[in-house]
Amino acid sequence: MAKNIQSLERAAAMLRLLAGGERRFGLSDIASSLDLAKGTAHGILRTLQAEGFVEQDPASGRYQLGAELLRLGNSYLDVHELRARALVWTDDLARSSGESVHLGVLHQHGVLIVHHVFRPDDSRQVLEVGAMQPLHSTALGKVLSAYDPVAHTEVLEVERKVFTPRTVTGLKEFESVLNHTRAQGWAADIEETWEGVASVAAPIHDRRRMPVGAVAITGAVERVCNSGELRSELVAAVRDCARAVSRDLGAGRF
Repeated sequence: MAKNIQSLERAAAMLRLLAGGERRFGLSDIASSLDLAKGTAHGILRTLQAEGFVEQDPASGRYQLGAELLRLGNSYLDVHELRARALVWTDDLARSSGESVHLGVLHQHGVLIVHHVFRPDDSRQVLEVGAMQPLHSTALGKVLSAYDPVAHTEVLEVERKVFTPRTVTGLKEFESVLNHTRAQGWAADIEETWEGVASVAAPIHDRRRMPVGAVAITGAVERVCNSGELRSELVAAVRDCARAVSRDLGAGRF
């Protein structure tokens, strides 16, 4: 059986201590509560502080939980709320379109698939929850890059790989794609990431009108497209689904 990493265990215990208190803790309080030498406790606190997980009051020198830890906690809750609100709508979208439906969020310079509804037929399919997709070539990624400032910054920083002859990688051309996405309210991926596969996605907003994810229909080009263009009824269905989830998240009408 693999051993746990002692320093991580101590850091976790320290965060639990700070989370359970109603006041700030001094170094001596933390060290004695966790049965640690002051030097050891200070080293862990310094590392947690550098990562934003712990903050130190300049006046008293005491410690409390940092904003970064709270942000990660809120992000976890937001993703689970997004999935919960989207379940019925994405099921309906898969049923009405006859295609797979994906729900994606920004994560580590890419798109994390947090929900996947299978195409409603008897074909063999693989669950893609937890899979990562690129920001620059997928419909989900383009929508996030167009509407989320953080995603926009990240997609410009990463290497935009060529997956097919249709993949757009040039900065000027890609910015033009994002401008077009904002103007029409949805994004397309017609064989830009995978040969023979097309997708259409629309953004989901929360009660603050901030983009929190995107929903997409994905399927074979011959089913999703007509004469080289995405079928208009599928575009409308994806946008309706995104609006419905946004409304359930408190965003109001778009």
